[in-house]
Amino acid sequence: MNATQRLANYAVNLRYRQIPREVILRAKACILDILAVSLYGSTKPWSRAVVSFVRAARASGHCTVLGERWRANAAQATLANGAMAHAFELDNVRQPGAGVHPGATAFLPALATAEETGADGKALLTAFVAACEVVSRVGVAAGNSLEKRGFHAPALTGTFGGAAAAGRLLGLDEKRMVNAFGIAGSYSGGLMEFSRCKDGAMIKRLHLGKAAEGGVNAALLAKEGFAGPESVLEGRFGFCRVFSDSPQLAALTRGLGRNFECMNIGIKRYACHINAHAPIEGLAKLRTDHQFGPADIQEITVGGIEKLVTHHAIYAPTDLMTAQYSIPFCVALSLYDDPMDPGSFDEKRVRDKKILAMTRRVRLKIDDEIEQRHWDRAARVTVHLRDGRRQTALIIHFRGAPKNPLGHAELVDKARRLTKSLLAPKTFDRLVESVFTLEKVKKISALSSLLRGDR
Repeated sequence: MNATQRLANYAVNLRYRQIPREVILRAKACILDILAVSLYGSTKPWSRAVVSFVRAARASGHCTVLGERWRANAAQATLANGAMAHAFELDNVRQPGAGVHPGATAFLPALATAEETGADGKALLTAFVAACEVVSRVGVAAGNSLEKRGFHAPALTGTFGGAAAAGRLLGLDEKRMVNAFGIAGSYSGGLMEFSRCKDGAMIKRLHLGKAAEGGVNAALLAKEGFAGPESVLEGRFGFCRVFSDSPQLAALTRGLGRNFECMNIGIKRYACHINAHAPIEGLAKLRTDHQFGPADIQEITVGGIEKLVTHHAIYAPTDLMTAQYSIPFCVALSLYDDPMDPGSFDEKRVRDKKILAMTRRVRLKIDDEIEQRHWDRAARVTVHLRDGRRQTALIIHFRGAPKNPLGHAELVDKARRLTKSLLAPKTFDRLVESVFTLEKVKKISALSSLLRGDR
């Protein structure tokens, strides 16, 4: 049995009773987070464009498009909801980094397929945990070279999460699940050029919805008897060897059934790329400890992994998307606005002269210790003050990372803030209760009925 087959076997045969309690709790936290993030994202103009596209093309189905009163089929709903999830850089990610966004590309396709098949809450939770294992292991096995080569990793890995989630809920046997993975490999795609273009960065907002939709379609095709290569992950021309310079194939199955990837999900506090979180937190700590303001700063140096320099050193963002991807801009913005408020990230800030002037004072560099210790999304922030002082803070595990997770109250507060314009207080309270008692929900419609919006 090869690695693709072993993952398929796992996705088909995992049982709810085999999942530890702490994994279920972590999965529920991720679910509440992604639902709130997606509802917030549903209001953005680029999400509205995808919703309009889906509505014009929709076929009959039973699946909720978040914030809408009409329904679509599973693949179409997943496309719209996945685009909403990634609409504003707030959706949860796998940590350490592996190019994986489990909420958008594992849970949302599971939700749509659960509605289509009439599944209960235990089945939905089990499908999500299984899909999280698959998509995360594919990401770890492929490694960081995907994005060094110019591919947007979650747009590639996400198809496998969607295929595993949908395939599980469609009742695929092991052979058909292998086929679903084989098909999903040919749905993978997405380029990093959004981070370098003058116009068109909006395409990044679509990547996760497109990937998750592709996974659902792969599972549906496999259900009908369509076949894909059984060695799609590890083969000579398979996913890992084609997209990666140094694939770690053993990671596909190492600890499978013992270690649970849900425990590696990080939840964002700021509406910007995850690599900006430690720099923002480090700067905030220095301001609290040493009481200085923007006018006191000569220069800010941020040290971290190589990707900070190669991908995030954007000093003249052309739109909000590239601004949210720019570490210098996000660090500068955090000096003038509350980064915890997603409303702080808007087009006006992209043209704000004082923020742009501070952006040019932020220097990024590779930090040898962070690289050597594989601290991934850590950052060493040094502020050079005009009076000659130099203050430094090292953030290894930012708040929200798996080793420094948000508390329940913090998680609920984030979800409430994101949905307050869409959900009435009573509806929000029912949503939180439904998520944290999901194993008792007999029909997923009891959960999804809360996701259409009250306002």
